[in-house]
Amino acid sequence: MTDAAGRLAALAEEALGAPLPLRIRAWDHSEAGPPGTPTLVVRRRRALRRLLWRPGELGLARAWVAGDLDIEGDLYQALDALAGLLWERGPGSRQSRLTAAFQALRDPALRSAALGLIALAGPGLPPPPPREEVRVPSRGPLHTLRRDKAAISHHYDVGNDFYARVLGPSMVYSCAYWDRPDGTLEDAQHAKLDLVCRKLALRPGQRLLDVGCGWGSMVLHAVREYGVTAVGITLSEEQAAYARKRIAEAGLTDRVEIRVQDYRKVVDGPFDAISSIGMAEHVGAVRYAEYAAILHRLLKPGGRLLNHQIARRPEPDEAAYRVDEFIDRYVFPDGELAPVGRTVAQLEEAGFEVRDVEAIREHYALTLRAWVTNLERHWTEAVRLTSPGRARVWRLYMAACALSFERNRIGVNQVLAVRTPGDGASGLPLRARDWRE
Repeated sequence: MTDAAGRLAALAEEALGAPLPLRIRAWDHSEAGPPGTPTLVVRRRRALRRLLWRPGELGLARAWVAGDLDIEGDLYQALDALAGLLWERGPGSRQSRLTAAFQALRDPALRSAALGLIALAGPGLPPPPPREEVRVPSRGPLHTLRRDKAAISHHYDVGNDFYARVLGPSMVYSCAYWDRPDGTLEDAQHAKLDLVCRKLALRPGQRLLDVGCGWGSMVLHAVREYGVTAVGITLSEEQAAYARKRIAEAGLTDRVEIRVQDYRKVVDGPFDAISSIGMAEHVGAVRYAEYAAILHRLLKPGGRLLNHQIARRPEPDEAAYRVDEFIDRYVFPDGELAPVGRTVAQLEEAGFEVRDVEAIREHYALTLRAWVTNLERHWTEAVRLTSPGRARVWRLYMAACALSFERNRIGVNQVLAVRTPGDGASGLPLRARDWRE
């Protein structure tokens, strides 16, 4: 078979009704498409069978993770072009253009394109999904204690050494806070931790609860710099072991406790302050009211909550919201995003007084690009520490998310809320942003 790339390019343009923005190189070494652009490399015909058996985002993701597809050149430029061609959805639609094209086979031209793709793909049953894919249960309630623990383990128990290569010495897996785009990731993560502490108005002798404490960076910073005692909770055994080791090495075991514990099982409040940084995305819509109520109960009157959470854009029909299949199967099983307005409303419905919302989505784009750079710099080690497929998942996920933050498809917000006592004394200064000075 010769000129597979030319045939692929023609079929894709026929099916999608738009010129391809990328060059294609196929398994037979043929090439087609505009020169001087990133190249979509179709290494094996198996990639086409994945798309035929599972059209759309999941088929593409499986081909990428398995190494059947690759991109040479600027990954961000390629993903930006593909997003506009394949994944940009119109108002009220949850279909990608690629999925819609496969489903509209009543059109003779599209039927012809599909038959052409079948001929190129060759015979064969659907290839099995890569082993990095979560086998999502088809039944059963979401966000039970057991299911949440399994989902957290899939994402975070990848190996502390792997995460160290990606996150750098700070070991902070959430949006940093940048003074300038050319700053360092370590400085930006230190600034984020300090910003959270200042918003919470931490003081010596207070007791802090860090929900979803990760590898312990927040509690270590708060104890060292602000003199508090702290409890950090996580569902990840590997994170907890790493955090305890850091705390022991710092000589702070008498002031910091790390637990493998669900937030629903914390009963030793009240706390003076609570931080929840990059954890609430795992809570889920069916549990969010409970999450907010539990945190409200765990705070002392006058205590502050800092909820740092990724948000999505509102949907015209909120009931139609679905998590992207790639994210759900490979990155954050059962993770859900909510619009920031809904988050604020549910915190207030639980009894909190929301006092400040700071949108910092551009900061997350810079953070993700820094993580991708770290991963690429340590690629050989990352593959050795996990698997080629797992490293490819993280590279694709982080690069695609960086573009989503840059294009305002998703955002991230720090919501400061107070359990305001009955006399109305919030304890905040008259100038709400004094913590930034």
